Amino acid sequence: MKLTVATTERDDVTIVTVSGEVDVYTAPQLRSALEERIAAGHTAIIVDLQDVGFLDSTGLGVLVGRLKAVKKVDGWLRVVCTNERILRLFGITGLDRVIAIHDTVEAALAADPDDLVEPDVSA
Repeated sequence: MKLTVATTERDDVTIVTVSGEVDVYTAPQLRSALEERIAAGHTAIIVDLQDVGFLDSTGLGVLVGRLKAVKKVDGWLRVVCTNERILRLFGITGLDRVIAIHDTVEAALAADPDDLVEPDVSA
């Protein structure tokens, strides 16, 4: 399945909306989109996975790598996801304790950065 990645800005936050499947073949497309935004100085990022039907370990690796990159410059990355299969993957890998996951973009936008319980992700 094809992957589409679209970005929008809301205030000082970049929202990256992803649709399709994120796997070994499509993850580079997501990585590239996120790296472009970070390189442009956008370090408050929400990755909306609501329209993603499949996410594998390569996709998780992209998210963790970009989280490390934004944390280096005091930024943050949050994920929007309600897909039970994908949430289970975050739980099994323990990444649900590293990456803040929200039910909606609005909830992710409203989250207080000081309330995030994200362990330090070393670069």
